[in-house]
Amino acid sequence: MFQGGQRMPLQAASIVEALELLLSSTASARALIGRGWGWMRSSVVVPVVRAAVLLCLVMSIMMLVEKLSMGVISLFVKLARRSPDRVHRWQPLTLVSAADEEMGMENGNHQQHQSSFFPMVLVQIPMYNEKEVYQKSIGAACDLVWPSDRIIIQILDDSTDPFIKDLVKTECERWHKMGKSIKYETRNNRHGYKAGALKEGMKLSYVRSCEFVAIFDADFQPSSDFLMRAMPFLVHNPDVGLVQARWRFVNANECLMTRVQEMSMDYHFKVEQESGSSAAAFFGFNGTAGIWRIMALNDAGGWKERTTVEDMDLAVRASLGGWKFLYVGNIQVKSELPSTFKAYRYQQHRWACGPANLFRKMLTDIVHSKKVSFWRKFHVLYNFFIARRIISHCVTFFSYCVVIPLSVFFEEVEVPIWAVFYVPTIITLLNSVGTPSSFHLIVVWVLFENVVSLHRCKAVFIGLLEVGSVNEWVVTEKLGDMLKTEPTVNIRSKVQMKLWDRFHFWELGIGLYLFVCACYDYSYCKDRYYLYIFPQSISFFIMGFGYVGTFVQNG
Repeated sequence: MFQGGQRMPLQAASIVEALELLLSSTASARALIGRGWGWMRSSVVVPVVRAAVLLCLVMSIMMLVEKLSMGVISLFVKLARRSPDRVHRWQPLTLVSAADEEMGMENGNHQQHQSSFFPMVLVQIPMYNEKEVYQKSIGAACDLVWPSDRIIIQILDDSTDPFIKDLVKTECERWHKMGKSIKYETRNNRHGYKAGALKEGMKLSYVRSCEFVAIFDADFQPSSDFLMRAMPFLVHNPDVGLVQARWRFVNANECLMTRVQEMSMDYHFKVEQESGSSAAAFFGFNGTAGIWRIMALNDAGGWKERTTVEDMDLAVRASLGGWKFLYVGNIQVKSELPSTFKAYRYQQHRWACGPANLFRKMLTDIVHSKKVSFWRKFHVLYNFFIARRIISHCVTFFSYCVVIPLSVFFEEVEVPIWAVFYVPTIITLLNSVGTPSSFHLIVVWVLFENVVSLHRCKAVFIGLLEVGSVNEWVVTEKLGDMLKTEPTVNIRSKVQMKLWDRFHFWELGIGLYLFVCACYDYSYCKDRYYLYIFPQSISFFIMGFGYVGTFVQNG
């Protein structure tokens, strides 16, 4: 072989031939891979993406219909002025003397006078290492206006910190010396967590004399007239098994995260709870700020520890037993929102995983229940569980954080403009009615809810499949007045975390995925999805790096 008039060495010629063969093989392999990907794209990937888009469209319509129906019911209740005291019997309770009772019996009005007696009420406050809030909650319970011989306050302390246990016990003893009927109860274990504590509390002998039980979490402070306003609904309406009050948040203005939480929670109470109460006399017990008729509680089988939403579990069982629930929105109880992102994530995991797991456990019982109408069964199964506790969490994450961003890579896949813009806009506006004063934060609320939907969606599948952390229970951290009263060094020991612990890799991963989708859409597409994908990506990064909620920097 010759090159440039000179003979090329045989070894060099062999190398050149090998390189040419390799390049030819590489080109053939690339062409083969290209043809394979083309087939895979057209035959598998695109149809799967289209099916995912269709599924998201169906779920979006389901959620829109559910939101609209709840909004219409709530609007009707307000316009028709169907307040609880207008729909149900309500008269103030008055003390009746023995002489009046005897006169009533002689006149044949024994039942009327008996209904005017103040019934025996048990007030339960479950606690677990609640150093920041125990004094306020115990004080609020002891300040309730009710005859002193007709009320028992029960502190169920599962604290594992001996110092905190001593503080709570001392506080109970202080109120006992002031003449309050207050009981301090502890256990040797935390079996069943909150449900286990409430269950053990109901077994004590002095509880047998009680007809009703009011339950308040440790960070809740009812006003002194709470019982006077709520109890008449139960006394005068024997078919009502539960009266639920609304939560009012004392730390809503602490940070931006608590502001957007307030928007979601206000919608839950003003629309979801009110529509459920008005349309089907059923809603999920919120676990606190409510009063149960003990007969209804016992008929439902009492407290069970099988899920992390023991309150919802009890409510569903009681509803299937024929008991009616009543939401009274004008009775408000002070409470605290989680102000650290870590605490909020744990709370949302429990609130999303527990209902999904409860749906799995109770599906058969609901279908075969014979004490309630078909309408009640449908409401519980579809409206309460499927639409609100499963579909709503899944569609928010999959549609707006996965499928629509993914569609930018496939020009064959079209997403209707109504699904991208009109439906989420209407749903967002409906959610904003709960807190009109925060309407200017609606965009922030949307971005925040989409990020949190990642954990809610993950929790739903954990609950449905009953795997992993399905029964994980982490008590929501409360800061109380710590930010106002404690020295900065003590605050840091409470809320600061290691730098590495601040990173949330799920959020960072989704944020990177959305950023790539937005860049591709900006460079090659004309649908302009990047206008919302870029902000959503930034939101995931902000929360992924821990820059959200109450945080005190080191140093």
